[in-house]
Amino acid sequence: MHCPFCGHNESKVIDSRESPDGIRRRRECTRCELRFTTYERVAAMPLMVVKRDDRREPFSTEKLERSLRLACAKRPLTIGAISKLAADVENEVHRLGKAEVESRVIGEMAMERLRLLDRVAYIRFASVYRAFQDAGSFAKEVEALESADAQGKANVNQLALIPDNVPRLTDRAKRARRPRVTQER
Repeated sequence: MHCPFCGHNESKVIDSRESPDGIRRRRECTRCELRFTTYERVAAMPLMVVKRDDRREPFSTEKLERSLRLACAKRPLTIGAISKLAADVENEVHRLGKAEVESRVIGEMAMERLRLLDRVAYIRFASVYRAFQDAGSFAKEVEALESADAQGKANVNQLALIPDNVPRLTDRAKRARRPRVTQER
C-alpha cells in the first residue's frame, strides 16, 4: 500500500475493523509515520445487465441509485434510504448467483421496494420504467396501488398524504366562530 503523503510503499496496520463497506484498516507509513485509512472489499463476480434490446452492460449501483434519486426527488425520505434501497437491490441480484440478469428483473426489484418506501416515488419510477404511453395506463397503475392499500397491503412506515395533525378546513371554521373572551382592565 503506497502512502498517500510520501508515496512510500511500506506501511504497517495499526487497527482493522469490519465495516459496511468491507474491512477498514488504519495504517501508518514506515517512512513519514503519518496515518491513513484504507478499505478492503471482496471483489464480487462481475455482473452483466441484459437490456431490452439484448445489449449487455456491467451492473452499476450508481446508475440504479441515480434513477431512484430522480424518482424520489423532493420527497420527505430519511437520509440514506435511497442508498440502502439500491444496496438491497444489488445484494439480491448477487444472491441470484447469475452472471447475467435482465434489466426487467432489476427494475421490478426496485419498484417492489419503492412501493413500500414511498408511493409517489413508486409511481414516478413506474411511469418511466414501464414507459406509460397515455394517461389511462398511468391511471391503472394508480388504481392498482390504491386497491392494494385498501386491501391492507400498505406499509405502516409509508408517509401519510395529509398528516393527521394538520387542522382541516372545518376545524378552522369552527375556531373562527368561537367568541373571543376578553379581559377587562
